[in-house]
Amino acid sequence: MKRIDRHRAILGVDNQATLGDLKKVYRKIMMEWHPDKFQESEESKKMAEEKSTKLIASYHFLVSVHPETHAATITEYNATISEASIDDFEFKSEILRVVFSDGNEYEYYGVPKAIYVKLVNSDTPDRFARRHIYENYLYRSTSKVVGGS
Repeated sequence: MKRIDRHRAILGVDNQATLGDLKKVYRKIMMEWHPDKFQESEESKKMAEEKSTKLIASYHFLVSVHPETHAATITEYNATISEASIDDFEFKSEILRVVFSDGNEYEYYGVPKAIYVKLVNSDTPDRFARRHIYENYLYRSTSKVVGGS
């Protein structure tokens, strides 16, 4: 997936990187690019701020879609997709964002527009999503709810 590859390139890691590897690389690069190290001019400080913002976003994205993260949160995820109903959803550029009745939110990546259209037209969107979306696409939690409650 292009988005994952782009974030990996920003951090300079490959697809074999563990969460520990991501953390080490992230900390090392952030020490290099922390804006406090660039006080000689406003331009260099601004450049460092932009670079560090990209690094932070890439790190958080890669951690959120990492298999180790999914393994650690699979119980909460399964509870949400099996017990909570869909409150709302939106689709943009092959990213389907689903808001559940328990307050959790997930983004699903690589969802074709045809699948989204079928979801919209489904008489039972919860059932359709359980059969065709939840287990078939890369996802990440974007919840503001801690611990799924």
